[in-house]
Amino acid sequence: MKERIEQLVKLLNEASKAYYQQDKEIMSNLEYDRLYDELLRLEKESGIVLASSPTVKVGYRVADYLPKEKHPAPMLSLDKTKEVSRLESWLGSREGILSWKLDGLTVVLTYEDGALAKAVTRGDGITGEVITANARTFLNIPLSIPEKGRVVVRGEAVISYSDFERINSDGTYKNPRNLCSGSVRQLNSEITAQRQVRFYGFSLAEGPQMEFRHEQLEWMQSQGFETVEAVMVTGETLAKAVEAFAEKIEDFDIPSDGLVLAFDDIEYGRSLGMTAKYPRDSMAFKWADELAETELLEVLWNASRTGLINPIALFSPVELEGTTVSRASVHNVSILEELELAIGDRISVYKANMIIPQIAENLSKGSSDGGRRRPVTPPDRCPVCGGETEVRSEKGIKTLHCPNPECPAKMVKSFTHFVSRNAMNIEGLSEATLEKFIDEAMIVNFADIFRMEKHRDRVVTMDGFGEKSFDNLLEAADKASRTTPQRLLYALGIPNIGVANARMIAAACRNKWQEIQNLTFEQLTGIDGIGDVMARAYVDYFENPENVKKVEQLLEVLELDESFEEAGGRLQGKTFVITGSLNHFDNRDACKAEILRLGGKTAGSVSSRTSYLINNDINSNSSKNKKAKELNVPIITEEQFLEMIK
Repeated sequence: MKERIEQLVKLLNEASKAYYQQDKEIMSNLEYDRLYDELLRLEKESGIVLASSPTVKVGYRVADYLPKEKHPAPMLSLDKTKEVSRLESWLGSREGILSWKLDGLTVVLTYEDGALAKAVTRGDGITGEVITANARTFLNIPLSIPEKGRVVVRGEAVISYSDFERINSDGTYKNPRNLCSGSVRQLNSEITAQRQVRFYGFSLAEGPQMEFRHEQLEWMQSQGFETVEAVMVTGETLAKAVEAFAEKIEDFDIPSDGLVLAFDDIEYGRSLGMTAKYPRDSMAFKWADELAETELLEVLWNASRTGLINPIALFSPVELEGTTVSRASVHNVSILEELELAIGDRISVYKANMIIPQIAENLSKGSSDGGRRRPVTPPDRCPVCGGETEVRSEKGIKTLHCPNPECPAKMVKSFTHFVSRNAMNIEGLSEATLEKFIDEAMIVNFADIFRMEKHRDRVVTMDGFGEKSFDNLLEAADKASRTTPQRLLYALGIPNIGVANARMIAAACRNKWQEIQNLTFEQLTGIDGIGDVMARAYVDYFENPENVKKVEQLLEVLELDESFEEAGGRLQGKTFVITGSLNHFDNRDACKAEILRLGGKTAGSVSSRTSYLINNDINSNSSKNKKAKELNVPIITEEQFLEMIK
């Protein structure tokens, strides 16, 4: 038994080190929890608890390249359960606060005389890393607050799923939590600013004395903080509240790995004290991941426009969390090697945080199958261009790359970005369709997309195309040709220039394209939110003759609307949540852009700080509608919103 304990301690500590210090994963959360629970059971049965055991040590060691600071009081992790009945028993007859357990990086903010003075990560619970300069770039933290006394707020720094998908287009990071950790815990605050990090407060460590936790949350909101969504519960209402949170997971844009239940009565919670590892005033609830066993059918290798080639596991379809799942990203070569996947293996899969399909375990791992079993290995040839691939290692993570600068995959992915919804928004041009057109040399540059009429005779005879579908494509391209400088700028795919950055740059130039294209480094860094790294990539792009030629060709076929209206602050101080389908805007992002242009804010979920919920189906029974009605938040249609901003 002692040998197994030593083995588990070593394995779990290696996993924690990889996860917290190196921003990578060598095992799934599900596997970690399973091994952790086994270790707890063995320690209880044997009475042996090693000094290095993760059951008595919390967090991670701080990185050497950031200043370190000891916390005034230990920041302990929470005891956890996957059973609602245990939460009910723990809460008893008292009132509690149930909130999201966000999956990011815990950060402590200190304010002196109303100004942000310091930001420190949780670190190992005893000592954290000072990240004040980086925290100042978080999207939503107040740099100053009305309260002039000393205030210490604890919360979670996170990156939303939507921002993660935009930033992680090359597949470098496995999940938003990894990206957030790498963004917050580094020296260059400019990189942090580009990563769209948000902060959600969950407790008040120092500040005005209050009797209840819900009062703390309300007070933090009054000071300008966004806080975790939370509801009051009793033993009788707890199960229903947990179910309500579970229903929101699918549409919840902020990564969450469960819930937190805490006693509302602060003094009572303190009176319970703490164990060596856990405070007794709160408990974490983790989703009981629904596992399904299936057969691995194939591993595809997907090349990106950056040259990174990612493995994708295809397996026999299974039902998970109410949806059919048949594929999951394996992320990189390191994880592929750890899983030792071979075609035909039995694997267990689940949805991480009830959202992202993941392989939990290779059930055939270690089996020789009479020597017939052959683990999948990275291809030595690019699946697109056929050129030699190379495995690169950075921070101990192996990734596969195609070094060929002329690889069509890089071209296809650039074109896919160009026609995407937030860029030129050309419907009917999927990646597969673009690949066909590029292979046939009908599309060589961006401008060719708007000159497809000359290829009618060839296209209408291709599989999947006819006169009607080709006419629809021409109509979509024609509609997209009348566009804005903001869309064009984003569509070009300049490194680090996202939708929000393109909008800011276009506004700073009052939508005049020549000004946008000729911005100097100094002018760019003078725009709020544009830093040195972003500005250098921008200037380098437009100094490249090939890129200038590409833009000139586009300007010959596009009709740019360079009109500019001083938006003012008509929506200043108002926060909107958008749900459901839209009729007048191309998509939700377009509606959000208009709200931001007019000085308003947008959020992903309804809270007491929401001014309006935009939903064309006012009478629907969606979770957002229910929440809005509970909080007396007005629900308005798209037409009412348009009338509001007329």
